[in-house]
Amino acid sequence: MKKELLRSFSRLGGVRGYQGTRSKELKIEGIKHAIAVASGKGGVGKSTTAVNLAVTLANKCQLKVGLLDADIYGPNVPIMMNLDKKPEVTEDKKMIPLENYGVKCMSIGLLVEKDAPLVWRGPMVSSALEKMTRGVEWGSLDILVVDMPPGTGDTQITLSQRLRLSGALIVSTPQDVALMDARRGVNMFSKVQVPILGLIENMSWFKCPHCSEPSFIFGKHGTRKTADEMGLEFLGEIPLEPAIREGCDEGVPLVMSAPDSAVSKAYEDLAHKVVKRLEIMSNEEQTQPEIRL
Repeated sequence: MKKELLRSFSRLGGVRGYQGTRSKELKIEGIKHAIAVASGKGGVGKSTTAVNLAVTLANKCQLKVGLLDADIYGPNVPIMMNLDKKPEVTEDKKMIPLENYGVKCMSIGLLVEKDAPLVWRGPMVSSALEKMTRGVEWGSLDILVVDMPPGTGDTQITLSQRLRLSGALIVSTPQDVALMDARRGVNMFSKVQVPILGLIENMSWFKCPHCSEPSFIFGKHGTRKTADEMGLEFLGEIPLEPAIREGCDEGVPLVMSAPDSAVSKAYEDLAHKVVKRLEIMSNEEQTQPEIRL
């Protein structure tokens, strides 16, 4: 019975049906690399990581950076990046992304009313994502950071295919429940042939404001251990600090408000590692032998 169900799932376009699609994809004109910041579940700080990473890449690494909020049902980037205007449209009907902190941004949250629920089915979501990717005048970008929706469903797979992602970053907290979903995220990207840039541990530890000792609220080094077990790069630990939440709510990323903090230094280290990983992967692709048919 189990084998029959798996065969049926594959025929209906399950995970197996998505393999081997990268050769059909086209990069968005002007964008050198598109990278996904993803997680297997919500609540692990994925959007916070995407925002602070994008701002760091733009300001510390001096790159041309875009940030796509692909979380249709829970767009948070407008608040985190202090954006509240609707994008203008060019003569050829392309939206002009809003810019703040040196990062070009696009989000469904900029196109609908602030508190309006998006009760959309799959086709409408796919149409919206198409408009927010290829219907945007991104210009010339070194990196487009994509804040992926949580999970491993059709939306995530569609985005992976349409954007021809250069790689994916998996964000997790240290506890086993989050890491189980992080593994699912890794396997989903592997199925659609998107390289994993590495794993990031968010909310790694909390510094006590009284004694300054670290408190490992969600466990210790769980993401590092998972990365080692899966043969993946571990890209760093981001501690848990109240200032991160305050920055998100106020629309000022911590890497801008407190550039010398431990968290900002961690994001700066992460940004440099991401750039290095992209350089290595690009060189590996260029040195691969041509396949003749």
